[in-house]
Amino acid sequence: MEVPEAPLRLGGRELGRHAIMAVVNRTPDSFFDRGATYGFDAALAAVDRAAREGADIVDIGGVKAGPGDEVDVAEELRRVVDVVAAVRDRHPEIIISVDTWRAEVGEAVAAAGADLLNDTWGGPDPRLAEVAAAHGVGLVCAHAGGLDPRTRPHRVAYDDVVADVIGHVLAEAERAEALGVPRESILIDPAHDFGKNTRHSLEISRRLDELTATGRPVLVAVSNKDFIGETLGQPVAKRGVGTMAVLGVSAWLGARVFRVHDVAGARHALAAVDALGRDVPAVPGP
Repeated sequence: MEVPEAPLRLGGRELGRHAIMAVVNRTPDSFFDRGATYGFDAALAAVDRAAREGADIVDIGGVKAGPGDEVDVAEELRRVVDVVAAVRDRHPEIIISVDTWRAEVGEAVAAAGADLLNDTWGGPDPRLAEVAAAHGVGLVCAHAGGLDPRTRPHRVAYDDVVADVIGHVLAEAERAEALGVPRESILIDPAHDFGKNTRHSLEISRRLDELTATGRPVLVAVSNKDFIGETLGQPVAKRGVGTMAVLGVSAWLGARVFRVHDVAGARHALAAVDALGRDVPAVPGP
């Protein structure tokens, strides 16, 4: 499917049709790896592995998305700033993203070398966009249905979830651009499962072309999420195949950046989508 390809520039790099964002959680209670990359050295090793496997971006997070123990600003800073600085020194070529909704954290990681602030909670702190503009870094504008960070929806309902997503993320993107964040460094993210149930996340995946048609680069973060598990009846450890299927559909519908736990698998899945989109010469008959 042909879709307009919006310019996308992060960390001084022009990104192509598809870019892979590797997840690196400096949290002891991640839903996926259960703290496997919480330690400083373990986090750096995860970044090294992601770079070897072809990640364009690493997304470093210091707070579990779901409910759990409180993580204040000071603790989040302790978890992420030193890692960002070390990754910047160790991998000057890689784009560093930090998953945070807090302006104080955004300020510190941008100073330490981050290229992108990934606000998965839809802008609860409006100062974060101001930080991105002041430091000349990129910003992810997401949709969480107005939820407070780290809370889950209860009987959430939308007249049209895709329309609600588009309205919110475009408003956030336009505000960021007006503040001075370069248009080519702003991504929009429907944020599957954030403020949404499984039916909403599936509907967004089916209609992702409506987001890509806005002319803004679209990020999808579906890796091993609950909507995949509920759809397939699979626990977290067995959602990889479903994840790759949703990634393929998302790529075909025009998504540009893919936040994943399995970099190598995603690279193969996206290569297959690229091959399907190319004109292949006909094989001569006998």
